Amino acid sequence: MDTAALMAISPIDGRYQEKMNSLRAIFSEYGLIRFRVIVEIRWIEMLADFGNLPEVPRLSPHARNLLNDIIEKFSLQDALRVKHIESGINHDVKAVEYFIKEKIGGNEELSSISEFIHFGCTSEDINNLAYGLMLQTARNQCLLPALDDLLLLMKKFAHDYADLTMLARTHGQPATPTTVGKEIANVIARLQRQMDSLISIHILGKLNGASGNYNAMMIAYPEIDWQTLSKNFVAKLGLCWNPYTTQIEPHDSMAEFFAVLIRINTILIDFNRDVWSYIAINYFKQKSFANEVGSSTMPHKVNPIDFENSEGNLGLANALFEHMVAKLPISRWQRDLSDSTVLRNIGVAIGHSILAYQSTCKGIEKLEPNQTVIAADLDHHWEVLAEAVQTVMRRFKLEQPYEKLKSFTRGKRIDKMTLQQFIADLSLPEDAKKELLELTPGDYIGCAKELAKRI
Repeated sequence: MDTAALMAISPIDGRYQEKMNSLRAIFSEYGLIRFRVIVEIRWIEMLADFGNLPEVPRLSPHARNLLNDIIEKFSLQDALRVKHIESGINHDVKAVEYFIKEKIGGNEELSSISEFIHFGCTSEDINNLAYGLMLQTARNQCLLPALDDLLLLMKKFAHDYADLTMLARTHGQPATPTTVGKEIANVIARLQRQMDSLISIHILGKLNGASGNYNAMMIAYPEIDWQTLSKNFVAKLGLCWNPYTTQIEPHDSMAEFFAVLIRINTILIDFNRDVWSYIAINYFKQKSFANEVGSSTMPHKVNPIDFENSEGNLGLANALFEHMVAKLPISRWQRDLSDSTVLRNIGVAIGHSILAYQSTCKGIEKLEPNQTVIAADLDHHWEVLAEAVQTVMRRFKLEQPYEKLKSFTRGKRIDKMTLQQFIADLSLPEDAKKELLELTPGDYIGCAKELAKRI
């Protein structure tokens, strides 16, 4: 860790900086400036490609290469130059426009159309598209791959232990058995559904001027269909066009995006707490490493720190996302600036989420079921077969099956011999009685194995 990281206020840029490399180029100030540069350059290219603006002729291959080089070779030094320009004019988006004009200053063809950089745009035409590209990039390059890695580990765990019976606990009490794999499969199914939602969200964008009505564009070129041009431009960036906005794109799709991440993170908080609890009752063991220290004073401990770390980061992420979901769709009249500093923290919230996904993966890789303890717990609770017995009694129309089993088992610990004596005394067909007498808590899993294998 370098000295700059030691002085960082946020652990995202300090303690966890090495785990954030994939996000840094997207959500940093450098990343925001670079995405703004992309939008500005693609817009002037679009105007030139349109072909109906006499003042903006089609670009030569050389001019196109120069513009693409500004994007492809955009460096930290370029970002610093933008910040230097901003310090003089006190406007971050206008600084990007001036930077591009500087970069093309030596090219006569591009210099002749330099006033069409940022043509008809307000700052939010650039900002909303830049943030849209950020989210799109983060979803494809960071969030979905991290969640895929987590699901891959979970699926292997579910398949490996699909038939490992364990005692379920409802209300914390011994309940109808399940399997380790099936319980993991439940989490996988929940996550897959939310990931499908995350993939399907259309990130909206707009380019329509200071009040959302194309006023400046139409006064300059009233004959041009600016709505169609705007729609095509937004689509070309890979975003979904929003035709109805004020000065800002209202961020509703961002709120949808973050709401899905909240649900994903909440599912994982639930998972982390369950695994933590299973470790606490010795259902799961954690692989230990010789050089690790579990406690500063108790050398025997192997703490479930990965699941705890994940839970903490997920809570932080969700606190930020919840504020964004509530705040971002609200703007006074046609525009206020209260969204600006909130938007700059998207990377922080996603960073805490990515950290959490990595920690949960690390925890799962250390995890293995303690089959001896799980089996002993099952054998200690034969009363969980009361459900099976009373259900078979119902099938064969014996009187008061539920009530008889309630009187026999409620609040009691029943062993194998006691339960089998109860079954032997029932007036059941011999084949049904034989099946119940052969049933054990370890066998009573329904289709749990099949469900786990199928995920």
